[in-house]
Amino acid sequence: THYTMTNGGSINSSTHLLDLLDEPIPGVGTYDDFHTIDWVREKCKDRERHRRINSKKKESAWEMTKSLYDAWSGWLVVTLTGLASGALAGLIDIAADWMTDLKEGICLSALWFNHEQCCWGSNETTFEERDKCPQWKTWAELIIGQAEGPGSYIMNYIMYIFWALSFAFLAVCLVKVFAPYACGSGIPEIKTILSGFIIRGYLGKWTLMIKTITLVLAVASGLSLGKEGPLVHVACCCGNIFSYLFPKYSTNEAKKREVLSAASAAGVSVAFGAPIGGVLFSLEEVSYYFPLKTLWRSFFAALVAAFVLRSINPFGNSRLVLFYVEYHTPWYLFELLPFILLGVFGGLWGAFFIRANIAWCRRRKSTKFGKYPVLEVIIVAAITAVIAFPNPYTRLNTSELIKELFTDCGPLESSSLCDYRNDMNASKIVDDIPDRPAGTGVYSAIWQLCLALIFKIIMTVFTFGIKVPSGLFIPSMAIGAIAGRIVGIAVEQLAYYHHDWFIFKEWCEVGADCITPGLYAMVGAAACLGGVTRMTVSLVVIVFELTGGLEYIVPLMAAVMTSKWVGDAFGREGIYEAHIRLNGYPFLDAKEEFTHTTLAADVMRPRRSDPPLAVLTQDNMTVEDIENLINETSYNGFPVIMSKESQRLVGFALRRDLTIAIESARKKQEGIVGSSRVCFAQHTPSLPAESPRPLKLRSILDMSPFTVTDHTPMEIVVDIFRKLGLRQCLVTHNGIVLGIITKKNILEHLEQLKQHVEPLAPPWNYNKKRYPPSYGPDGKPRPRLNNVQLKPIAEEREETEEEVHLLNSTTL
Repeated sequence: THYTMTNGGSINSSTHLLDLLDEPIPGVGTYDDFHTIDWVREKCKDRERHRRINSKKKESAWEMTKSLYDAWSGWLVVTLTGLASGALAGLIDIAADWMTDLKEGICLSALWFNHEQCCWGSNETTFEERDKCPQWKTWAELIIGQAEGPGSYIMNYIMYIFWALSFAFLAVCLVKVFAPYACGSGIPEIKTILSGFIIRGYLGKWTLMIKTITLVLAVASGLSLGKEGPLVHVACCCGNIFSYLFPKYSTNEAKKREVLSAASAAGVSVAFGAPIGGVLFSLEEVSYYFPLKTLWRSFFAALVAAFVLRSINPFGNSRLVLFYVEYHTPWYLFELLPFILLGVFGGLWGAFFIRANIAWCRRRKSTKFGKYPVLEVIIVAAITAVIAFPNPYTRLNTSELIKELFTDCGPLESSSLCDYRNDMNASKIVDDIPDRPAGTGVYSAIWQLCLALIFKIIMTVFTFGIKVPSGLFIPSMAIGAIAGRIVGIAVEQLAYYHHDWFIFKEWCEVGADCITPGLYAMVGAAACLGGVTRMTVSLVVIVFELTGGLEYIVPLMAAVMTSKWVGDAFGREGIYEAHIRLNGYPFLDAKEEFTHTTLAADVMRPRRSDPPLAVLTQDNMTVEDIENLINETSYNGFPVIMSKESQRLVGFALRRDLTIAIESARKKQEGIVGSSRVCFAQHTPSLPAESPRPLKLRSILDMSPFTVTDHTPMEIVVDIFRKLGLRQCLVTHNGIVLGIITKKNILEHLEQLKQHVEPLAPPWNYNKKRYPPSYGPDGKPRPRLNNVQLKPIAEEREETEEEVHLLNSTTL
């Protein structure tokens, strides 16, 4: 075979772990900020902990109780996460509804009621004007005493803009001052964290508190964003905080990520009222490692969260979401054509949005505009408020808009979208009203919806990524729902006026309820969300759970798959993967295929012109030698070899563990000085009598590092990194260490190959300066590898392995 691998379950590894348990050094086995965890080491630690608990549980009743507590702690932590997620989601929903209505007026009888609740108890509402009651006062009525007329309109317009700007300003200031990590949706970062990356503070209590408050403010400000994506971040913050109560999770980063996977399922469960969709979302979209145990716990967390939200009943309709709908008419075969067309529109919208938004975010990072996040939010909020107010569909809260677009036209609907001309003398109220010709209200509504569609498309591109909590699910669904409703009304009118056409003749008889425009809105919403995120199975289940219509799964599947295919034709990345790459997070996407023919020797460090590999010897280095090596280099770990002459591999020592172990030994062990010999071998070599006491560091040595040979194909190396979650892998030749490959080296290699070999779909603002010139400053040709031009070594920055600089403009 071309490669050899030693795994973490070998005898040596067990010995290493037992040594570690015999001589515990505080801090060894932990990770620095912006570093990747070692999944194999974490799993070994957990297995060892489990063996220790099992071996002790028969000793006493107390040990048995500890064993039971350990076994149940997983279910307990996901229960607490579900409870907190459901409670916070209910709080956010209620507060956002109240503050959204605050822009238009206030309830004098009870200040804490929103518009709808204010008029519930009133006996003076009419069917046509059900939202008007004497208890609810607009700002114009309160300030200038006029309910109608141009003066009233202008005053309401001014107050709407004032409140929108106030909410947006307060949100961005809170984020900037208290929790910079609370901005954006958080899903790209959560995907990166679940893949094993450490971002300290991203899931902390301050982030949770500020995100919860500012999410309400951002939604209430009327910006083109949603609260569904950030709710996943909020739920993961809850999961992270509760995991610190249980040693099983607080001391093991890999186990903690199992809780975060369950938390993300709970987040989607409360965002859409879709517990099963939440579990599938966690599995398909965000999780990197998803064992069967995590599936059950995710299901339970989603169930608990949905139950709590249902108990709170934030919308007063006994549903988990505002836009729950039920349709009563079946769909017909000929409707697959418009559904597929909506899928094409969703794919095109997704491809356009990803490119436009990434181009704008890249420009924000590279220009002075990115240095003024507060000003940017104020400008975007002002433009949104000024343009949104005159159009009733953009003035609405986006969730309310989706609800109106999804809703079928029944006899009790007073919306202008349902202003059809009645051709029959129907005295009885029925559920299924036959297709009718559109009235003037429908045509004016279509014009307003077309303007709303253009407005939403433009504003969403500029809103996603600003320094407030901003989700993408709701704006994308709104764009799709608007397009779908317009198509639905068009098909409905076509079927009414041309019911004798071949495609309509069999199904659409005169007086039949044939076309449901609300269903088209739902299919369009799913297609557009699928085009942006490239979700498939989880998205169909989420929308199905939203609507409760089992028979509409086939249209949804057709539209979502079409949307994915069309989007993938322009670029295979979804919006979250694109933002991960923009921010430079070390994320190896399992969906990408590696098709190149490079070998491990082509990617490993050091390169031919680099200094030799920094290594430690088994038993002839002093403490001072190791400290000097650590100070002079920025590597995260060092291979340990038998001697400079043999170069045979013994193990691998991490930089952080070496530093902590030496500091601990200097403090706690007498006789450890700079000239003390450091021994990684099992038996200490014989030393002269006058020499200082040796320092044994075998306990921190990884005796079974992963190794590959220099002829291993890179596609196998990339697969090993993806499937085992490695930090680094050593390259050997006949047992002699040649070099090291880190996750960062693989990401750089993939990026080089993508830029230089496959410029299939360059961004529309592609900057050619990213290609290095063909000749170096000395006039000689630059080195090339497999017909790929490499960056010169001198230009590569000295960075630690997988170090990431989180720029101030970290987005969503």
